[in-house]
Amino acid sequence: MIDPSHPIAELLKDDDRFAFEAYVFVFEALSYAQNVLEMGTEIPSELPPGPDTEGPDTEGPDTEGPGIEGEEEVAERHVSGQELCDAIRRLALQQYGYMAKTVLNNWGLRRTGDFGEIVFNLIRIGQMRKTAQDVREDFEDVYEFETAFREEFKIRPPE
Repeated sequence: MIDPSHPIAELLKDDDRFAFEAYVFVFEALSYAQNVLEMGTEIPSELPPGPDTEGPDTEGPDTEGPGIEGEEEVAERHVSGQELCDAIRRLALQQYGYMAKTVLNNWGLRRTGDFGEIVFNLIRIGQMRKTAQDVREDFEDVYEFETAFREEFKIRPPE
């Protein structure tokens, strides 16, 4: 069970469109994109808006660790919305195979735009960061779920 004081638990009280597991999976896919697929480029990110000018310690779609308090911009490895969508697709197929679409649908995810909603919810609560160029529309219509998770699914023998 999630700690009720966790920022995502608070978020889920206001926006319950997506299951907690969907948020966790997006974080896992970000790590997968950066560390396994070696996606992303080093560019400065914006600190999320906060009540103070320093901004809270945060983790972002373009970073693995906590933010650096007091800095206005931090150079981090940024993964674009399209890259994150691709990493989510690849990780979901790796972990869930032909059931990937069913699992994602069960968590409330039905289109790539939903990944953007999760990312921007996490940015809003200070759990992820973005660059000045990042917008929700980066996640729209990257691929169709039926095609990406069913029609293009192939069983491959282990290497």
